[in-house]
Amino acid sequence: MKGLWARFKEGLARTREGLAGRLWELVRGRTKLDEDLWAELEAILLQADFGLETTQWLLEEVRSRARQEGGGDAEAVYRWVRESLLTALGPPAPLARAERGVTVVLLVGVNGVGKTTTAARLAYLLHREGCRVLLAAADTYRAAAIEQLQIWGQRVGAPVIQHEPGGDPAAVVFDAIQAAQARSVDYVLVDTAGRLHTKFNLMEELKKIRRVAERALPGAPQEVLLVLDAGIGQNALAQARAFHQAVGVTGLVLTKLDGTARGGIVAAAARELGVPVKFVGLGEGPDDLRPFDPAAFVEAALPPLTAAGE
Repeated sequence: MKGLWARFKEGLARTREGLAGRLWELVRGRTKLDEDLWAELEAILLQADFGLETTQWLLEEVRSRARQEGGGDAEAVYRWVRESLLTALGPPAPLARAERGVTVVLLVGVNGVGKTTTAARLAYLLHREGCRVLLAAADTYRAAAIEQLQIWGQRVGAPVIQHEPGGDPAAVVFDAIQAAQARSVDYVLVDTAGRLHTKFNLMEELKKIRRVAERALPGAPQEVLLVLDAGIGQNALAQARAFHQAVGVTGLVLTKLDGTARGGIVAAAARELGVPVKFVGLGEGPDDLRPFDPAAFVEAALPPLTAAGE
């Protein structure tokens, strides 16, 4: 398994090219901070998918630094953007763990974002850390989803609790928690059905799953991880707000981050939702889900000026 820094650097190559490269071109050789520079910086941030709100916040942070330091050269802007980005991301947020007994993690999100593979990769990651993991196939609408989770479960060494296709997903979760307690399992990872965040009945079903989990095990679920496709940019924020309102999201998982040059969505999601990014997907392999490290992300997406200008 590659080190965290090496994997971030590799996975964020496209973001680094689009963000660090353009920002370096903007500040290189400039001697003054004028309105043209601020306008171009705004355009770069927007095109990197920081979104309007976070872009405006970053601009104000950088301009405030310029005022505090009595101006500064243009290359200082690059450093100030790096520092402000780290502030926006906040501190690292590890996966929650129950004080004792079973920890229940719900994975939620719309269709096609990679919830099933995320559940499996998280199981693999936890298994490597010495935890006993059980997968719950609560996407009962699609037989293919159950089969996919079974295959992944075999690959990563995690048993799968399932019902017949079309069954009650909340019942699957209840049975999974019961089985986990009987087997002294550390984590139950629940793969839920993809659902449009605008569909009331589907969101109500997700609320039911959460209620049943809490009845089966007081304090559960300890985590509700919202899986988002980093490639869809600002549309991910609309999804996130709806899910957060419905079920109280505790952490974000950004998948397919290696496939986009617009990694600013990571900072926008963390800052505007007030929910930490806990994991990112940086490839297709079973070990390509990585705990999110804000400092490593900034170092990979916006390396120091000497590296950015190479």
